[in-house]
Amino acid sequence: MTTPQLSALSVPQAFDLSGRVAVVTGAGRGIGRAIASRLAEAGASVGCADVVPDTAEETVDLITAAGGTAWSQPVDVTDRVAVDALVADAVARHGHLDVMVNNAAIITDSLVLDTSEEDLDRVMAVNFKGVFFGCQAAGRVMKEQGSGSIINLASGAIDIPTPGLITYSAAKVAVAQLTRTLAVELAPFMVRVNAIAPGWIDTPMNERHARRPDGSVDPEKKAEYVAQRSKVSPMGIPGEPDDIAFAALYLAAPAAKFVTGVVMRPNGGSTMPI
Repeated sequence: MTTPQLSALSVPQAFDLSGRVAVVTGAGRGIGRAIASRLAEAGASVGCADVVPDTAEETVDLITAAGGTAWSQPVDVTDRVAVDALVADAVARHGHLDVMVNNAAIITDSLVLDTSEEDLDRVMAVNFKGVFFGCQAAGRVMKEQGSGSIINLASGAIDIPTPGLITYSAAKVAVAQLTRTLAVELAPFMVRVNAIAPGWIDTPMNERHARRPDGSVDPEKKAEYVAQRSKVSPMGIPGEPDDIAFAALYLAAPAAKFVTGVVMRPNGGSTMPI
């Protein structure tokens, strides 16, 4: 889908995704759900993919209840065939794919010397190979149609060595480099490829630090953890999923037609030199 000159667009038009088709992986909760919801609110038809089908369907229900258009599809992003099918399904439904958000990720906590090969392989499979497969599947479609926006979720961990997060941060560094490389490769075809490296965001993924033995979340322990982690940024507050969703909306929209190869860092200033 071609984008007119920005000088011809109003501000609402520059962020309008009406008629566009988006796919979001890991859309069942947290940042993925927020991104899917905001893209739909801007007018896109959104495919909500998640390895847990019920959560993806919940996101679809939220979107449709708000007047948006969405569908769900279960997908294991470590399965190349499944990712190819996810993209093919979107194209079969709508005839094109305009936005691909590779968001699905997992996290484990272990120091380098304590990390098992199993954990290393599992995190790299989801957090890097899953993004790689999504880029390949969407990139082929977008290259052929001569337009599109691929948005990969990296992490603030690419800039800050964090003990205990080696598998997660290493995979996200690879995502950032994949993003820049693919941006160069697809630029001649008017396909934009960017990444978002969030700072600390208060999402369900972080509730693992406050879980009781029975699996429930201890509110006091969670509040303590949120307060502690919020100190990593000069602003002293946690980010919320919508902070990342609005960054994704910008990268998906006509407003960002001249933006590619960028790693955006919405992080409350946690990586700026001070």
